[in-house]
Amino acid sequence: MRKPSCPIIIDIEASGFGAYSYPIEIGAVKANGDRYCALIKPEPDWEHWCERAQRVHGIARELLMARGKSPAQVCHELNGFLQDETTYSDAWTHDSPWLNKLFYAARVYPFFHLSPIELIATEEQLMLWDATKKRLAQQLNIQRHRASGDAFLIQQTYVETRRQISEISQGNQNLPTAAQQQSKL
Repeated sequence: MRKPSCPIIIDIEASGFGAYSYPIEIGAVKANGDRYCALIKPEPDWEHWCERAQRVHGIARELLMARGKSPAQVCHELNGFLQDETTYSDAWTHDSPWLNKLFYAARVYPFFHLSPIELIATEEQLMLWDATKKRLAQQLNIQRHRASGDAFLIQQTYVETRRQISEISQGNQNLPTAAQQQSKL
């Protein structure tokens, strides 16, 4: 698999966690920096609401009811924005069921494919991930825990960890091997 230098990232905010939770905001960022973000109006049977989750993302259910788009509208817009691209998530185990719930409610088939970021990030990148993400959040001044900002932060964390690993490996190539050091003795 060819690893993209700057992957398309998707992030989803939800009403909470678990089987009864549902997507309330979705954000995506392309390699060229184009962004998509939408609040999602809950379906009538989407009733679960977690106050703790609301304190994290800051999105009130009332805001979703007033300004959210229907699942069908969001799905059609996402399909148009992402087309047939592979899109990555750093929380695939949560985002995948929420995305499935969204598209199922809309009765729309997704044109794009969602994959875990772990499929393209190396083990070395993942070892640097948390510290790099925290540093970038401060540098980029991303204060809100919202879908499009988080998607951008995830994308930039991938790019930066890849750059760091490249620098490390280039630095190691310039170091003499043990055999070269031995021959100088």
